[in-house]
Amino acid sequence: MDIAIVGLPLSGKTTIFNALTGADAETSAYASHRAEVRVAVVDVPDARVSVLSKMFMPRKTTRAQVRFSDVSGVAAGAGRDTGLDAKVLNAISKSDAIMLVVRAFASEDVPHPQDNINAARDLQDLRFELQFSDLAVASRRIERIEDGMRKARSDEKPALEAELDLLRRIVAALEDGQPIRDLELAPEEERLLRGFQFLSAKPEMVVVNLGEDDQLQPDLSWANHHRRSKAMPLKGAIEMEIAQLPAEEAAAFLAEFGLTEPGLHALVRACYGLLGQMSFFTVGEDEVRAWTVQRGATAVEAAAAIHTDLARGFIRAEVLSYDAMITCGSIAEARRQGKLRLEGRDYVVQDGDILNIRFNV
Repeated sequence: MDIAIVGLPLSGKTTIFNALTGADAETSAYASHRAEVRVAVVDVPDARVSVLSKMFMPRKTTRAQVRFSDVSGVAAGAGRDTGLDAKVLNAISKSDAIMLVVRAFASEDVPHPQDNINAARDLQDLRFELQFSDLAVASRRIERIEDGMRKARSDEKPALEAELDLLRRIVAALEDGQPIRDLELAPEEERLLRGFQFLSAKPEMVVVNLGEDDQLQPDLSWANHHRRSKAMPLKGAIEMEIAQLPAEEAAAFLAEFGLTEPGLHALVRACYGLLGQMSFFTVGEDEVRAWTVQRGATAVEAAAAIHTDLARGFIRAEVLSYDAMITCGSIAEARRQGKLRLEGRDYVVQDGDILNIRFNV
């Protein structure tokens, strides 16, 4: 799972990246508009993994992970003037979701002090850049299809006409300021669009970057009115400070503010959920591991996430819910109480299920 972090200059985007990843990436390069992409992989915070690890004391514990890409070089008007830099566009288009960081804190480094904070305007500018890039891609493809229709064989024309109709709908929506993710698309239309990697079709997480003294519960309705879009407030500078502290000092810092965990943990989990993903677990003396699947995944699809051989030779899945595991205290006791059950290949896996796949290859 790859999430591209995008923001206007001086939005604190790289501060958010540093906080998420515990990195110490230099922030001034972003303000200079240089096209750069920094990448880091982050564990998904999940207390259930810690609990299961304490129960089984495995030799190895593996958590679900999210890959974050810190994408610089996006400024208001850049797409309109010259188009997004190829390196930047490639990094964003390969992502599964986009995190848009907008500044809601005062900064003396920003020109026009009288208009120092306008997060709604900045978000509109960012969304425009992404939609303008999509508009350019869709328009070029329409031109190619229209040129090719004259040479196409009769059996090729129905597919080209269907694609042309769909792209014209997309262009009309984008010209009206509507992201592609808001459109009602049939499954076959979604499949057709996958190859384009349209930016405004991707799930969107908006991070409103607050100052140290700001309230953490501002009204974010202005940022959260699209499909597959969420908005969260975050104090980026404080979160980065916490992320770079030793564990004991970080815990004391959080306790001082009455917090049980960094806000970043909630942000990572929200990104995980935004993509419709969930975790199931495998447990044992060798390893306790969280595996990632889409919500609605079947038992055989979960088996494939572990190894293709398990899916190919799937017989049954032994299933135990996390809550039942905690209540019973052991797999043996769960089996004695009838909480451990056998499910077939079409069983829909639930978040937190503990699975043991029976297979034969």
